[in-house]
Amino acid sequence: MSETRENLPADPPSVRRGGDVDDQITLGRRSPAPGQVVIEVGGEVDMLTSPQLRSAVIDQFGTEAGVELVVLALDGVSFLGTSGLAVLIEVREAAHAAGVELRLACTARRVLRPLTIAGLVPLFDIHDTVEQALAAT
Repeated sequence: MSETRENLPADPPSVRRGGDVDDQITLGRRSPAPGQVVIEVGGEVDMLTSPQLRSAVIDQFGTEAGVELVVLALDGVSFLGTSGLAVLIEVREAAHAAGVELRLACTARRVLRPLTIAGLVPLFDIHDTVEQALAAT
């Protein structure tokens, strides 16, 4: 089984709060198996970067035939703001509408705490690792 990896295109630095490295979002995509996509998210997910996350995830539902599972690997996220929470809800709904299963892989308190405070944990299928998320039935 061959795995493909790619970095998703980023917005130009001028769009990211003056291009400060700490204020950027990174998105990497890999396909560990047919029908599975893992999107590795890093950096801050806030009102400036959340549209990029939304686009990267929703693109998986419409442009790639045969995608059955998308895993968002969130341990690289350094900040999850309310806009990021809203995007997670949006992509969950879009996945459901497209018949694609969405799972989160994360143990980072900086991500789980905002989800918990907002009461959103029950909405998501959350696993400790990407491997566990891929293997879950």
